[in-house]
Amino acid sequence: MKELTQKDSKVEVKGKEAKYYDALMNIITLGTYPSFIRKAIKDLNLAKGESILDLGCGTGRNDCLMLKYIGDEGLINGVEIGEEMKKKFLENCNRPNVELIDKRIDEPLGLERTFDLVFISFVLHGFIQEKRERIIENAVKVLEPGGRFSILDYNEFDVDNSGFFTRFAIRKIECPLAEDFILRDWKSILKKSGFSKFEEKFYFKGKVRLLTAIK
Repeated sequence: MKELTQKDSKVEVKGKEAKYYDALMNIITLGTYPSFIRKAIKDLNLAKGESILDLGCGTGRNDCLMLKYIGDEGLINGVEIGEEMKKKFLENCNRPNVELIDKRIDEPLGLERTFDLVFISFVLHGFIQEKRERIIENAVKVLEPGGRFSILDYNEFDVDNSGFFTRFAIRKIECPLAEDFILRDWKSILKKSGFSKFEEKFYFKGKVRLLTAIK
């Protein structure tokens, strides 16, 4: 197996794929994505007035759902660099308490404020490990003491012994870096960065996980 680099990543979605990203996700998951993401956002256990940093916020679909829980008193900062994604984000989630930040999440963010929650959804797996660790460092820097870092992404599982559809999706459709992500012990990695008190929620027969860690 060849050594993968960031050039192998599919994390930066562009063009028509970005323009119709939400619709494509619905089709790829056979219509299950809307109910899944609503459940995952509910499982974040958000509270009124909380502040959220969404790393790789995409079209704003998740952020619009979060607003239901944090209310007008809360705050969301979404970080995104894709031009089509940013346009869709502003169309979908243009609210007074939502701000879009044009920065790379694998580089220093330079933010002056701190947050109750840092959230990243199906983005972390699209980076090489060195860049993933930089993203985690960014989360540590901007979290309040006792703040939460929630990663919604693939769980750890044996791809070889999974069903045909799962193997095909991971190895033929997904970002080539996804399997490397799946093979890593993320609780141990997060512990080394100063996180603790892990909570897990599982979806799609355990293949997807919402992993929340406390700073």
